[in-house]
Amino acid sequence: MNDATAATPDPLAALRAATDAQHELLDRSLPLSKDGATLADYRQHLLMLRAWLGPLNEWLARYSDGAQDGALVSPRDYLSLIDLDLADRAMAGLPPPVLPSAPQPGDTAPWPAGADAAYRWGVCYVVEGSQLGGAVLYKRLSGALAPHPLSYLRGAAQAALSAEPAPGPGPRWKAFVAALRQALLTPDDVRAASLGAVDAFEHLMALRAQ
Repeated sequence: MNDATAATPDPLAALRAATDAQHELLDRSLPLSKDGATLADYRQHLLMLRAWLGPLNEWLARYSDGAQDGALVSPRDYLSLIDLDLADRAMAGLPPPVLPSAPQPGDTAPWPAGADAAYRWGVCYVVEGSQLGGAVLYKRLSGALAPHPLSYLRGAAQAALSAEPAPGPGPRWKAFVAALRQALLTPDDVRAASLGAVDAFEHLMALRAQ
Protein backbone atom coordinates (compact mmCIF):
# COMPACT_ATOMS: atom_id res chain seq x y z
CA MET A 1 0.00 0.00 0.00
CA ASN A 2 1.53 3.34 -0.99
CA ASP A 3 1.47 6.49 1.14
CA ALA A 4 -1.23 8.17 -0.96
CA THR A 5 -3.59 5.23 -0.55
CA ALA A 6 -2.83 4.94 3.17
CA ALA A 7 -3.71 8.63 3.66
CA THR A 8 -7.01 8.39 1.77
CA PRO A 9 -9.98 9.02 4.08
CA ASP A 10 -12.94 6.68 4.01
CA PRO A 11 -14.94 7.96 1.01
CA LEU A 12 -18.34 7.49 2.63
CA ALA A 13 -17.34 9.32 5.80
CA ALA A 14 -15.77 12.13 3.75
CA LEU A 15 -18.86 12.58 1.59
CA ARG A 16 -21.12 12.65 4.63
CA ALA A 17 -18.93 15.27 6.31
CA ALA A 18 -18.77 17.41 3.16
CA THR A 19 -22.56 17.52 2.78
CA ASP A 20 -23.79 17.29 6.37
CA ALA A 21 -24.90 20.93 6.67
CA GLN A 22 -26.59 20.89 3.26
CA HIS A 23 -28.34 17.62 4.05
CA GLU A 24 -29.73 18.97 7.31
CA LEU A 25 -30.95 22.20 5.68
CA LEU A 26 -32.58 20.35 2.79
CA ASP A 27 -34.32 17.88 5.08
CA ARG A 28 -35.88 20.75 7.03
CA SER A 29 -37.18 22.49 3.91
CA LEU A 30 -38.54 19.63 1.80
CA PRO A 31 -42.29 19.67 1.03
CA LEU A 32 -42.71 16.42 2.99
CA SER A 33 -40.75 17.53 6.06
CA LYS A 34 -43.66 19.25 7.79
CA ASP A 35 -46.16 17.51 10.04
CA GLY A 36 -49.37 16.53 8.32
CA ALA A 37 -47.89 16.43 4.81
CA THR A 38 -50.58 16.00 2.16
CA LEU A 39 -50.81 14.40 -1.25
CA ALA A 40 -50.34 17.85 -2.76
CA ASP A 41 -47.08 18.11 -0.79
CA TYR A 42 -46.00 14.77 -2.21
CA ARG A 43 -46.73 16.00 -5.73
CA GLN A 44 -44.65 19.11 -4.99
CA HIS A 45 -41.84 16.87 -3.78
CA LEU A 46 -41.97 14.79 -6.97
CA LEU A 47 -41.97 17.84 -9.23
CA MET A 48 -38.91 19.22 -7.48
CA LEU A 49 -37.07 15.91 -7.84
CA ARG A 50 -38.06 15.64 -11.48
CA ALA A 51 -36.71 19.11 -12.22
CA TRP A 52 -33.45 18.06 -10.57
CA LEU A 53 -33.06 14.60 -12.06
CA GLY A 54 -34.05 15.45 -15.64
CA PRO A 55 -31.01 17.64 -16.50
CA LEU A 56 -28.77 15.55 -14.24
CA ASN A 57 -29.66 12.33 -16.06
CA GLU A 58 -29.10 13.94 -19.47
CA TRP A 59 -25.63 14.97 -18.32
CA LEU A 60 -24.74 11.58 -16.82
CA ALA A 61 -25.90 9.78 -19.96
CA ARG A 62 -22.83 11.16 -21.76
CA TYR A 63 -20.58 8.84 -19.75
CA SER A 64 -20.05 5.10 -19.53
CA ASP A 65 -17.40 4.85 -16.84
CA GLY A 66 -17.41 5.23 -13.07
CA ALA A 67 -20.90 5.11 -11.58
CA GLN A 68 -22.24 5.11 -15.15
CA ASP A 69 -20.65 1.71 -15.82
CA GLY A 70 -23.58 -0.68 -15.64
CA ALA A 71 -21.26 -3.46 -14.47
CA LEU A 72 -20.47 -1.43 -11.34
CA VAL A 73 -23.85 0.20 -10.62
CA SER A 74 -27.00 -1.20 -12.20
CA PRO A 75 -29.07 1.53 -13.87
CA ARG A 76 -32.31 2.54 -12.15
CA ASP A 77 -34.95 4.67 -13.89
CA TYR A 78 -36.02 6.99 -11.08
CA LEU A 79 -37.70 9.42 -13.48
CA SER A 80 -40.12 6.73 -14.61
CA LEU A 81 -41.05 6.02 -10.99
CA ILE A 82 -41.70 9.72 -10.44
CA ASP A 83 -43.87 9.90 -13.56
CA LEU A 84 -45.75 6.80 -12.45
CA ASP A 85 -46.62 8.50 -9.18
CA LEU A 86 -47.56 11.81 -10.81
CA ALA A 87 -49.95 9.96 -13.13
CA ASP A 88 -51.64 7.99 -10.36
CA ARG A 89 -55.36 8.62 -10.23
CA ALA A 90 -55.15 9.55 -6.55
CA MET A 91 -53.60 12.83 -7.77
CA ALA A 92 -56.77 13.73 -9.69
CA GLY A 93 -58.68 16.68 -8.31
CA LEU A 94 -55.73 18.34 -6.59
CA PRO A 95 -55.35 22.09 -7.13
CA PRO A 96 -52.76 23.21 -9.70
CA PRO A 97 -49.22 22.68 -8.42
CA VAL A 98 -46.66 25.37 -7.70
CA LEU A 99 -43.91 24.51 -10.14
CA PRO A 100 -40.36 24.52 -8.77
CA SER A 101 -38.57 27.82 -9.16
CA ALA A 102 -36.11 27.65 -12.05
CA PRO A 103 -32.56 28.40 -10.88
CA GLN A 104 -31.48 31.89 -11.88
CA PRO A 105 -28.20 32.49 -13.73
CA GLY A 106 -25.42 32.27 -11.19
CA ASP A 107 -27.44 30.24 -8.67
CA THR A 108 -25.69 27.03 -9.66
CA ALA A 109 -23.01 26.23 -12.20
CA PRO A 110 -24.05 23.98 -15.09
CA TRP A 111 -23.06 20.34 -14.85
CA PRO A 112 -19.42 20.32 -16.02
CA ALA A 113 -18.57 18.89 -19.41
CA GLY A 114 -15.89 16.23 -19.18
CA ALA A 115 -16.31 15.71 -15.44
CA ASP A 116 -14.08 12.94 -14.15
CA ALA A 117 -15.43 9.73 -12.72
CA ALA A 118 -14.66 10.69 -9.11
CA TYR A 119 -16.77 13.85 -9.33
CA ARG A 120 -19.64 11.84 -10.80
CA TRP A 121 -19.38 9.26 -8.01
CA GLY A 122 -20.04 12.13 -5.61
CA VAL A 123 -23.07 13.30 -7.57
CA CYS A 124 -24.48 9.79 -7.66
CA TYR A 125 -23.86 9.41 -3.92
CA VAL A 126 -26.52 12.09 -3.42
CA VAL A 127 -28.93 10.52 -5.91
CA GLU A 128 -28.62 7.05 -4.41
CA GLY A 129 -28.63 8.29 -0.84
CA SER A 130 -31.91 10.07 -1.44
CA GLN A 131 -33.52 6.66 -1.89
CA LEU A 132 -32.77 5.76 1.73
CA GLY A 133 -34.52 8.93 2.83
CA GLY A 134 -37.41 8.02 0.57
CA ALA A 135 -37.80 4.69 2.34
CA VAL A 136 -38.07 6.49 5.68
CA LEU A 137 -40.68 8.86 4.27
CA TYR A 138 -42.63 5.93 2.87
CA LYS A 139 -42.94 4.35 6.30
CA ARG A 140 -44.17 7.64 7.74
CA LEU A 141 -46.58 8.61 4.95
CA SER A 142 -47.90 5.42 3.36
CA GLY A 143 -50.93 5.24 5.63
CA ALA A 144 -51.74 8.95 5.63
CA LEU A 145 -51.52 9.28 1.83
CA ALA A 146 -53.25 6.00 0.93
CA PRO A 147 -54.45 4.84 -1.53
CA HIS A 148 -51.57 6.45 -3.43
CA PRO A 149 -48.85 3.76 -3.77
CA LEU A 150 -45.94 6.21 -3.24
CA SER A 151 -43.94 4.13 -5.69
CA TYR A 152 -40.98 6.50 -5.83
CA LEU A 153 -40.58 6.60 -2.06
CA ARG A 154 -41.09 2.87 -1.72
CA GLY A 155 -38.43 2.19 -4.32
CA ALA A 156 -39.96 -1.18 -5.15
CA ALA A 157 -42.09 -0.35 -8.18
CA GLN A 158 -39.37 -1.20 -10.68
CA ALA A 159 -41.07 -4.53 -11.26
CA ALA A 160 -43.94 -2.60 -12.81
CA LEU A 161 -41.51 -1.13 -15.33
CA SER A 162 -39.27 -4.11 -15.98
CA ALA A 163 -39.49 -7.87 -16.03
CA GLU A 164 -36.42 -8.01 -13.79
CA PRO A 165 -36.88 -7.80 -10.02
CA ALA A 166 -35.08 -4.89 -8.40
CA PRO A 167 -33.47 -4.79 -4.96
CA GLY A 168 -34.85 -2.37 -2.41
CA PRO A 169 -32.92 0.75 -1.44
CA GLY A 170 -31.02 -0.95 1.39
CA PRO A 171 -29.27 -3.69 -0.63
CA ARG A 172 -28.75 -1.31 -3.55
CA TRP A 173 -27.15 1.27 -1.27
CA LYS A 174 -24.75 -1.30 0.19
CA ALA A 175 -23.71 -2.36 -3.31
CA PHE A 176 -23.26 1.26 -4.37
CA VAL A 177 -21.10 2.12 -1.34
CA ALA A 178 -18.92 -0.95 -1.94
CA ALA A 179 -18.34 0.13 -5.55
CA LEU A 180 -17.70 3.73 -4.48
CA ARG A 181 -15.04 2.65 -1.98
CA GLN A 182 -13.34 0.56 -4.64
CA ALA A 183 -13.31 3.53 -7.03
CA LEU A 184 -12.15 6.40 -4.79
CA LEU A 185 -8.63 5.32 -3.91
CA THR A 186 -6.71 8.59 -3.48
CA PRO A 187 -7.21 11.83 -1.56
CA ASP A 188 -7.71 13.62 -4.90
CA ASP A 189 -10.48 11.17 -5.79
CA VAL A 190 -12.23 11.83 -2.49
CA ARG A 191 -11.90 15.61 -2.88
CA ALA A 192 -13.37 15.46 -6.39
CA ALA A 193 -16.23 13.25 -5.21
CA SER A 194 -16.94 15.60 -2.31
CA LEU A 195 -17.16 18.51 -4.74
CA GLY A 196 -19.60 16.53 -6.88
CA ALA A 197 -21.78 15.72 -3.88
CA VAL A 198 -21.84 19.34 -2.73
CA ASP A 199 -22.79 20.48 -6.24
CA ALA A 200 -25.58 17.89 -6.42
CA PHE A 201 -27.08 19.26 -3.21
CA GLU A 202 -26.74 22.84 -4.48
CA HIS A 203 -28.61 22.00 -7.67
CA LEU A 204 -31.42 20.41 -5.70
CA MET A 205 -31.64 23.18 -3.11
CA ALA A 206 -31.93 25.77 -5.89
CA LEU A 207 -35.22 24.12 -6.91
CA ARG A 208 -36.95 24.37 -3.55
CA ALA A 209 -40.26 26.20 -3.66
CA GLN A 210 -39.77 29.76 -2.47
